[in-house]
Amino acid sequence: MPLTVVEKSKVITELLNGTNVALKNIIPMNYDITKPKLLGKSLELQFGILIGITGDIKARLVLMGTHSTFSTIAQSMFGMELEGEMLVSFSGELGNMLAGSISTQIVSSGIQTDITAPTIIQGDVKLSGYEKAIHMSASFSHADKLDLFLLLD
Repeated sequence: MPLTVVEKSKVITELLNGTNVALKNIIPMNYDITKPKLLGKSLELQFGILIGITGDIKARLVLMGTHSTFSTIAQSMFGMELEGEMLVSFSGELGNMLAGSISTQIVSSGIQTDITAPTIIQGDVKLSGYEKAIHMSASFSHADKLDLFLLLD
């Protein structure tokens, strides 16, 4: 049965709050996060991770940043910068950790979700075909920003 507008709004709020908690729990760096804002009907990126969300809501979580951003995050977590295939692998796993943590956070609110394996996005890519997109940016100390998008179906 489809969610009502109120239920959908509650799920989206829980997903956004869960995202902030997941960032705090997983990435050992100070950051400032922007307020959520609606994005247009397409998203263009060069490098990022896409994770599907299924269950009570159908959505996709997209993490977008530069190679340098992901490498700096890896250094903060593991004590060394990564490059090449190791950086790509780490970026996918970071997406997996964040999405898994978000799912764990929101289950306490009675929201059931599951996540798909991460999809690595490289090169000039334009994503479209979603109903709404919500965008937040996390600006880390000593790193570029990490853009987070929740693409809602």
